[in-house]
Amino acid sequence: MKPTGTEIVATNRQARRNYDLGDSIECGIVLVGSEVKSLRESKVQLSDAWGSVEGSEVWLNGLHIAPYSHAQDHSGHDPMRRRKLLLHRQQIERLRMKMQLERLTLVPLKLYFSDGKLKVEMALGKGRNVMDKRHELARKQADRESQRDMARANRR
Repeated sequence: MKPTGTEIVATNRQARRNYDLGDSIECGIVLVGSEVKSLRESKVQLSDAWGSVEGSEVWLNGLHIAPYSHAQDHSGHDPMRRRKLLLHRQQIERLRMKMQLERLTLVPLKLYFSDGKLKVEMALGKGRNVMDKRHELARKQADRESQRDMARANRR
């Protein structure tokens, strides 16, 4: 029986804090067998990963997939190897143009199995500096306080 539905393997929670995110896109990824088995055990670190467009291909760099726990030493995989992302040619060209014109970074947001196939959600983002992060935090706190005040006013 084929697996159905969506099963999230890993999320990049730092991405929303460190980047102003824009368009996102779902990509397939080229893996070897022991990597898939390791991903089913959620042995992956997504926080240091980034995407790059080289020629007519998109690559995921810095993704660490731990070796499969039951694999033998000679049949495992390199945990830090570059992995090719699967996209249509038009999607790759659109990404390349946006990255060049607007100086954006390709950031992975989450890894998940969709109907048994591993997918990566990638987004174009612009890096934030420390001041931007502080302003965003202050804005969120102000929004929370105003929501609380409105809720208190409605209870009276």
